[in-house]
Amino acid sequence: MNFEGLDPGLAEYAPAMHSALDPVLDAHLNPSLLQNVELDPEGVALEALPVQESVHIMEGVYSELHSVVAEVGVPVSVSHFDLHEEMLWVGSHGGHATSFFGPALERYSSFQVNGSDDIRQIQSLENGILFLTKNNLKYMARGGLIIFDYLLDENEDMHSLLLTDSSTLLVGGLQNHILEIDLNTVQETQKYTVETPGVTIMRQTNRFFFCGHTSGKVSLRDLRTFKVEHEFDAFSGSLSDFDVHGNLLAACGFSSRLTGLACDRFLKVYDLRMMRAITPLQVHVDPAFLRFIPTYTSRLAIISQSGQCQFCEPTGLANPADIFHVNPVGPLLMTFDVSASKQALAFGDSEGCVHLWTDSPEPSFNPYSRETEFALPCLVDSLPPLDWSQDLLPLSLIPVPLTTDTLLSDWPAANSAPAPRRAPPVDAEILRTMKKVGFIGYAPNPRTRLRNQIPYRLKESDSEFDSFSQVTESPVGREEEPHLHMVSKKYRKVTIKYSKLGLEDFDFKHYNKTLFAGLEPHIPNAYCNCMIQVLYFLEPVRCLIQNHLCQKEFCLACELGFLFHMLDLSRGDPCQGNNFLRAFRTIPEASALGLILADSDEASGKGNLARLIQRWNRFILTQLHQDMQELEVPQAYRGAGGSSFCSSGDSVIGQLFSCEMENCSLCRCGSETVRASSTLLFTLSYPDGSNSDKTGKNYDFAQVLKRSICLDQNTQAWCDNCEKYQPTIQTRNIRHLPDILVINCEVNSSKEADFWRMQAEVAFKMAVKKHSGEISKNKEFALADWKELGSPEGVLVCPSIEELKNVWLPFSIRMKMTKNKGLDVCNWTDGDEMQWGPARAEEEHGVYVYDLMATVVHILDSRTGGSLVAHIKVGETYHQRKEGVTHQQWYLFNDFLIEPIDKHEAVQFDMNWKVPAILYYVKRNLNSRYNLNIKNPIEASVLLAEASLARKQRKTHTTFIPLMLNEMPQIGDLVGLDAEFVTLNEEEAELRSDGTKSTIKPSQMSVARITCVRGQGPNEGIPFIDDYISTQEQVVDYLTQYSGIKPGDLDAKISSKHLTTLKSTYLKLRFLIDIGVKFVGHGLQKDFRVINLMVPKDQVLDTVYLFHMPRKRMISLRFLAWYFLDLKIQGETHDSIEDARTALQLYRKYLELSKNGTEPESFHKVLKGLYEKGRKMDWKVPEPEGQTSPKNAAVFSSVLAL
Repeated sequence: MNFEGLDPGLAEYAPAMHSALDPVLDAHLNPSLLQNVELDPEGVALEALPVQESVHIMEGVYSELHSVVAEVGVPVSVSHFDLHEEMLWVGSHGGHATSFFGPALERYSSFQVNGSDDIRQIQSLENGILFLTKNNLKYMARGGLIIFDYLLDENEDMHSLLLTDSSTLLVGGLQNHILEIDLNTVQETQKYTVETPGVTIMRQTNRFFFCGHTSGKVSLRDLRTFKVEHEFDAFSGSLSDFDVHGNLLAACGFSSRLTGLACDRFLKVYDLRMMRAITPLQVHVDPAFLRFIPTYTSRLAIISQSGQCQFCEPTGLANPADIFHVNPVGPLLMTFDVSASKQALAFGDSEGCVHLWTDSPEPSFNPYSRETEFALPCLVDSLPPLDWSQDLLPLSLIPVPLTTDTLLSDWPAANSAPAPRRAPPVDAEILRTMKKVGFIGYAPNPRTRLRNQIPYRLKESDSEFDSFSQVTESPVGREEEPHLHMVSKKYRKVTIKYSKLGLEDFDFKHYNKTLFAGLEPHIPNAYCNCMIQVLYFLEPVRCLIQNHLCQKEFCLACELGFLFHMLDLSRGDPCQGNNFLRAFRTIPEASALGLILADSDEASGKGNLARLIQRWNRFILTQLHQDMQELEVPQAYRGAGGSSFCSSGDSVIGQLFSCEMENCSLCRCGSETVRASSTLLFTLSYPDGSNSDKTGKNYDFAQVLKRSICLDQNTQAWCDNCEKYQPTIQTRNIRHLPDILVINCEVNSSKEADFWRMQAEVAFKMAVKKHSGEISKNKEFALADWKELGSPEGVLVCPSIEELKNVWLPFSIRMKMTKNKGLDVCNWTDGDEMQWGPARAEEEHGVYVYDLMATVVHILDSRTGGSLVAHIKVGETYHQRKEGVTHQQWYLFNDFLIEPIDKHEAVQFDMNWKVPAILYYVKRNLNSRYNLNIKNPIEASVLLAEASLARKQRKTHTTFIPLMLNEMPQIGDLVGLDAEFVTLNEEEAELRSDGTKSTIKPSQMSVARITCVRGQGPNEGIPFIDDYISTQEQVVDYLTQYSGIKPGDLDAKISSKHLTTLKSTYLKLRFLIDIGVKFVGHGLQKDFRVINLMVPKDQVLDTVYLFHMPRKRMISLRFLAWYFLDLKIQGETHDSIEDARTALQLYRKYLELSKNGTEPESFHKVLKGLYEKGRKMDWKVPEPEGQTSPKNAAVFSSVLAL
């Protein structure tokens, strides 16, 4: 309500006089109010004081039901019926809030909201109450606890608030703007400028926002843009109150007279359909408040400050007989409100009294109110107190029921034993980073657990403490399901939660605190992420792939090398294999093997991921082997042929993974056929199930592996001697062992799973028996052990029981080639090495030791369809490059979740949810056998002129001039960059019940045009790259309005553009990045992400962030160009050449305004002027006939002068 023009006597109520912290009897208090009140000398009682007895209520007619005193002598400033509970809220001029329950107005809660300012408006929400004071917005629970306290600018003078939805609030006052506040983040999200300052009343319908101004105007604003759609000039003096119902708006206020403001007895009524005034309504009271009370008709309640109330129809005549009187204790009514049910009216007067008028004896404030929670009464024990200080006090005084049964505490000694709580194991991260001084180890706190709190495990089966229990879960797995309890959180499928900003506000650091890079899972066929990580952490493979470069458009080895390069550059940020998976989808063999999953199958988990990843493993090794056998390589793509890896006519992939074998076929006629062959991996062949097996027969893993490598089987085969198919005995002998032993586990049925489970149980029993008397319940180290911890010469620590469970797989195996072409395989332990000596010395005799390097497992999860994760032993060279330490450590790789783990976790397979799929063993000292130097295979010749793929392209259509040899960029040179994209797959989203949109899967974009512009020299601003990217995938939307790409531009048969392959343009950008140029553009982060490039931050100059103020909106390139450069760009469509040139000019302007970054304060003032201008123009560039650029205006010259 607007208090201008009210009784001037109210000015005598100073806020300090009525502070709730120092309650005193007010000098203006009506003495009749205190006839039945006893005042104690300490102060005045603030309980609710009954003013008069309740009267008989006549149905359908409003009459007074109850009156209470909220705060003695302090005027009531606002009243509000709770929209969720049967409560009435009252705020005072002293900043105190009081709530009353039910029609009896029983005091529910009372607390101080503000110490100096009056409460101006109250709004009830589901979980609490919003209180608005002069420059403060406070959200408090109904009991008085503060939920948040939002301080506004001290110059603000707020009067009204409006809740537009469940989480958005508008706040207005005497200034020339209205604030929009997000209640979830408690931040200002928007500031709307109002042309007429002084918004003291706000209402909302499904068509408009209504703002009442102190000048007497009512403005109607658009719900989306908040622009003024219409304005009513209601009163010449000031506006007192207004309300909206249906198509009618009624207002009351003050008119200007010669002597000042006078209350106008004519109510202004407006028809919102025709947007014009209808006949004013003359009333017989001085209106100060009005509300529509729509029951049977659209009645208006008009209330004066003296307590007169009149009901009338807005389109009829007011009848003096419809006037009733409220008997305020004070001289004036200060506030008025109507309940949601329209059954109750509340009045507050200037003496702190609240009057409740109802139309029924038992009214309800809301149609459907929830139950109100009350404080539990204090229950006093009636038993007599016992003085425990008296030694002679008989314990029989304590009442105990008589029983003849044995008490629970009477345990026999045989059934009870002391069970101290075990100390938890030391965190693997602490052991990894520990440094020793003498026999004491020091390590930084990984902060995975709360300070001074240790979660003890009381049961042997309890899971390890999960460091992710304090971390926000991804959307899948957020709610706990009973069947998920056995799956540790870090193994569950992780997904990305998308917001309005896409991925910018998703915190990947919650899931990866290392410097290694994860891979994003939302790309089609990203199930192979775990295997990409395995190949990357094989040092010889990584170096080999990164040295490879060929001229094939879709070469998996090339794309994998580009992805490995991104993983090298990343410092913990996730990467995505867009281009690699795009090339993968184009290979016919991949589709024939069923490796290309449909989006629906991948999302629902219909495919058998274990079989799929094993087939993918065989496919990728074969494909890389074929790609590496390319010998004829053009000079411009010189790579693998000139590297130190490749020997003439051979593949290094073959040297690493290939195992040479002899396959012998013996027919029953006696003829024997021997054929030489090779394989890149082996598949485990399990013993046939028998009764003896079910009793727990022990098989070492080495035995099963030898059976799988040296496979003997009976099968039908062609015999040249018999000239027909005959039963033959086929045997396989090994001629040469590979450097990397790859094993597909083939656990595809319950039979194989039961075999693993049974062998793990047998191995567990044997291990417990072997270490009997030595095994500890957990890892407990003696002081002497700490001295040797982490060193290769350290003592052998006895494993715990938990580490021996579900373990059948050895960490090392030993293979020996015998003279008769046989093969001996056995499990190998550290104790065996101490007994037999180092494995390096025995290699001369055909003995090799293989260490487990990676395991890929299938996580069974019926709700999400399962997922694939990898345990990888990351070597010293990777830690040296990323962290600067020489160390080996096992890690869990679950897409973008990376966490260090204990080595035993890599070989523990609980077959109920964790099933092994692929194993990688590597020879000891593998890296020493290969040259691990990486030479960048991309040369400057990729920037020179090249032919277009388009058949119709002519020189007249050329939009760029390629670089000459004397123009080759140098480190630090500027290059203007812009890219345009097309959509391959539309965004998948769902609409929540509250109307908000949740993105499930973002749209899949593909780069369609890339432009690079010279940033210096005589040809500055002239493009040297303007490539249109040919695509073989179906384009869903060309986004012509935003990209300028039209159908046919990317088709080599009909395009007139300079058309190239993505790989060709990618190599140009990679060369520019490697040479060290600085890219200038607008929104480059998204461009590089879609192109699939990792660019160091110091090589990116993004005008989005150069012209940006913290916590403010990002500004479009079009508006920046108009404001600073007086350019009109991006008219009908976007043009990447124009955008790249504009970004370069904006960067020059930035250097000019900020004096090369030496005067940030003056540039900050320029940005403030930019944002102020943008808000006034709603961030829209005027049309040519409209307003000109501010560069030509007088105000802009003053901004530049700053």
